[in-house]
Amino acid sequence: MIKLITFLFVAASCIFFSCSDNSKSAENNSTVPAEEKQLRDKVAEYPDSTLLKEKLIQYFRDNGNYGQAIAEADYALKKDSSSERLWYIKATLLSENDDTLQAIKAWERTIDINPNPEYFLSIATLYAFTKNPAALSIADSLMRPGVNAKNQALFIKGLYYNSIGDKIKAIQFFDTCISMNYTNTLAYREKAIAEYDLGKYLDALKTLQLALVVKKTYDEAYYWMGRCFEKLGKKEEAIDNYKQALVLSPDYVEAKDALAKLGVVQ
Repeated sequence: MIKLITFLFVAASCIFFSCSDNSKSAENNSTVPAEEKQLRDKVAEYPDSTLLKEKLIQYFRDNGNYGQAIAEADYALKKDSSSERLWYIKATLLSENDDTLQAIKAWERTIDINPNPEYFLSIATLYAFTKNPAALSIADSLMRPGVNAKNQALFIKGLYYNSIGDKIKAIQFFDTCISMNYTNTLAYREKAIAEYDLGKYLDALKTLQLALVVKKTYDEAYYWMGRCFEKLGKKEEAIDNYKQALVLSPDYVEAKDALAKLGVVQ
């Protein structure tokens, strides 16, 4: 889910920031990595520097320590609970950490402060995954003239109908997305998943092959092709595709699990 959400979120190119109640104890711990200690020292030296606080959170985020990154954001919010930037940071972290319900709350708070259309894209995606019809209302609002988010809005509608089990309607929305933007690899993937759920494995394979024409290094396309080949009883082809997914993304857990179930030792 993280990859899909990241696509729709505001690009997280800016560095995050915060500090923590545990900072002093961390500084006194000889096992603290040098980079973390240096960042905490700088935050302590310049407590009003938001950039340094962002760097501290980004440090934890880059190292996959989302629990600590979120804790740092929470501490910063105690001091500035009306900061759009901090709520945006927290919402993004929670989304990337697959804490959907808490992420929705954080995005709602962010939007309360600033109803930025890009924020609505993020929360509508989460609403769609949780079968909340508010996703459709937001998608409709994003399709009004001047917003320039029609393709994303249609994609959100597809996600919503996919989530509630209306696969045919979902495929129609994904097809429209693709017709508007043939490079939308996520639309290909979600269409293929809907086709897979309908038992249309050959159709799903064709859709995924089109996605690979757009992006030859699309790891998720190879993974889902593996799933399709398994259903078609083609074990060797499934294995080859799962392996290719791992070549592109060595930490692809689902691909590793799929290979293990097929008796392939990594």
